[in-house]
Amino acid sequence: MKKFLIICLAAVAMTGCKTGKGVLSSYKRENVVSVQDINTDSIFGDGLTAEALRGDSAGLGALRWRELFTDPVLQSLIERVLERNKDMVNADFQLQEVEHALKAAKLAFAPSVSLNLNGASTRPWDPYNRTSFNNTLTYGVALSLGWQNVNFLALRNAKKGAEMSKRQMQYAKQAIQAQLVANTATMYYTLAQLDEQIVLMNQTRDNWAEYLRMEKLLMDAGQANMAVVSSIEATYWSICQSIVTLNDNVKIVENALTTLMNEHPQKISRNALDSFHAPAVLATGVPIYALSRRPDVNMEEMKLAKAFYDVNRARSAFFPSLTLTATGQFTNNTGAMVFNPGVMIGQAIASLAQPIFANGQLRAQLRISKEEFNIAKNNFVSSMVSAGNEVNTAMVKVRSAEDLCDLICKQVKALETAYDANRKLYANSSANYLNVITAHNNLLNARMNHIANRMESISATVELYQALGGGIE
Repeated sequence: MKKFLIICLAAVAMTGCKTGKGVLSSYKRENVVSVQDINTDSIFGDGLTAEALRGDSAGLGALRWRELFTDPVLQSLIERVLERNKDMVNADFQLQEVEHALKAAKLAFAPSVSLNLNGASTRPWDPYNRTSFNNTLTYGVALSLGWQNVNFLALRNAKKGAEMSKRQMQYAKQAIQAQLVANTATMYYTLAQLDEQIVLMNQTRDNWAEYLRMEKLLMDAGQANMAVVSSIEATYWSICQSIVTLNDNVKIVENALTTLMNEHPQKISRNALDSFHAPAVLATGVPIYALSRRPDVNMEEMKLAKAFYDVNRARSAFFPSLTLTATGQFTNNTGAMVFNPGVMIGQAIASLAQPIFANGQLRAQLRISKEEFNIAKNNFVSSMVSAGNEVNTAMVKVRSAEDLCDLICKQVKALETAYDANRKLYANSSANYLNVITAHNNLLNARMNHIANRMESISATVELYQALGGGIE
């Protein structure tokens, strides 16, 4: 028996050495995805320079969200969202699930142990009532230890696959958190934007109300007609409608934000739009390594790694499976006595089963796992390219918002000068009040554009932050 065990173990060892480059190989990105697959060292930028490597555009994603969003009110909201959001809570449960699966995969290497108790009572029937035939009572206690039909190569790859599943779930949770942080910040500053827009629209409404009042007085004096007054009044009511719409939008955004917090609708406290101070961002190319923080990219790579081990697991099915069983049993035939001397029985069994023909199922499963691996590889490469495009798009938006900000500020300054000049002319009775109203409305519209541009700059910065993998812990 001992020689047979040695032969079985030697056969398994030789098989492992023979297949070490395949079944026993470990996942490494450079061995699976080449540089040509990604096809670039920098992601669609204006060129990668030494300044870009040291710049904030690559380091922005490394900032903790509390370092980017310094508004204490916003920080409190983000904390509530991350604590109470149902997707985050479910992610914790799913992470525990894969943790249990990983433990099960590790314990699969351990032998199974079982304890069996058995007993039997026998009563013979004798038509002659001979006393030599007595009732008998037998019992036994058996302890078994062993591996049943174990393919250690398959177990090894199953464990590796479970480890990749755990890491994949960890990155999935990070992706949820990054999305929640970005959404919360965007909604928060959207509310601040709406607040400022409502203030400007109220000023516009008051201006047109005053203009309407003056035109009605002129009409009563015979210096204006109904056509002009009705046109002004229609504009006034249109502005009132816009204010109602803005107030409704505030409620809608507040409800969406409370939904993220898994709470009932409520008023959301917030500071002004100017409370956000964006860090300096370089509008240059981004090195490929900057995307390594993105949880969605890492999640796709873990799927690729799991598919890699699934292929190895399918290959390992072609190799022998080992069965080792050791059993120790105490058995006793009591006869007339309950504790008469019994016997100990020991047994050891070893077998090695090599699959030869399984109706093509093993080869089919190997081909399927290889195709799944190719799909996972394609998805991973595609996620890298998509991530680079998202980074580049966000950087374009940031740069555009910065350029527009300077132009809009110049426009606002010019319109302020025009408004003051028209007010002075009207005070000297050398201009119509319509010129004052027109100049003021133009100024308010430019200020509305300025608010919208500031919001676009904040949104683009948040988008770039998330695209670079920011928002994770």
